[in-house]
Amino acid sequence: MAKLRFEAAEDSGVRIDRYLSDVSDLSRSRVQALVKDGLITVNGKAVKSSYAVCAGDVIEADVPEDQPMDLLPENIPLDILYEDEDVIVINKPKGMIVHPASGIYTGTLVNALLYHCKDLSGINGVIRPGIVHRIDKDTTGCIVACKNDFAHTAIAAQLESKTCRRDYLAVVMGNIVHDDGLIDAPIGRDPADRQKMKVTDKASREARTHFHVLKRFKNSTYVECRLDTGRTHQIRVHMKYINHPVMGDLKYGKPCRYMDTQGQVLHAHRLTFVHPRTNETMVFEAPLPEYFRKLLTILEEETL
Repeated sequence: MAKLRFEAAEDSGVRIDRYLSDVSDLSRSRVQALVKDGLITVNGKAVKSSYAVCAGDVIEADVPEDQPMDLLPENIPLDILYEDEDVIVINKPKGMIVHPASGIYTGTLVNALLYHCKDLSGINGVIRPGIVHRIDKDTTGCIVACKNDFAHTAIAAQLESKTCRRDYLAVVMGNIVHDDGLIDAPIGRDPADRQKMKVTDKASREARTHFHVLKRFKNSTYVECRLDTGRTHQIRVHMKYINHPVMGDLKYGKPCRYMDTQGQVLHAHRLTFVHPRTNETMVFEAPLPEYFRKLLTILEEETL
């Protein structure tokens, strides 16, 4: 990973994505992607692409090395909730990575989409065609991909303005006392482990998660969570922060003692957005996977 560092000489008033594209070899879209991934900081803090550069600003960017790869279409079955000429909504299974990354070039949602779809948007480059938002490998449920740049730009704007609603279902450890709550705590890279995220003031970005208790079991709680922001591992980090880690989360909690959940018990249950072409509000729901339903039955029986 290359480390870039710049110090602004004067108040330019220029957006940071344009500024960095002018002073480096990075394209503006690449800068925006790095900002989204929390890899660009100003004076030690994460910023948005719209941040206006000021005199004396110290701008640092961690730029992953480009790795040439040929993304191959793969005939991987997809659970399609909806599809038209602009968007496709998938119920992603557990264990599927959304897009290729270092060392992982096959078996991803992108590989499957390249086989299924004739075209995908190119805004996020050759590694993430069509991908406008992500869910973790072991999180199941709704994810939308875009077939053209028109749709991608529109859905991305809704995510930015928080008009695209994302609702998740999870089982967390312990009994949450309050029926409803808002976790408003910034998230950044864990200084002690770059593979993890953490609530921290250093190089963090705002993060807000709403939760609503659906049912309390003997030693756990069934909750619905709604994202205001979309930080990496957001629900998992926020639930750990309030001492109620997601059950089965091997990175931020511990294995589920009732059954092998193959990772966190977290499901992207509902996705709501305005269709970019028709302006119709569309709501999609992905049914709970079988393992999740089985776990709820076990917890219900234990509580009786």
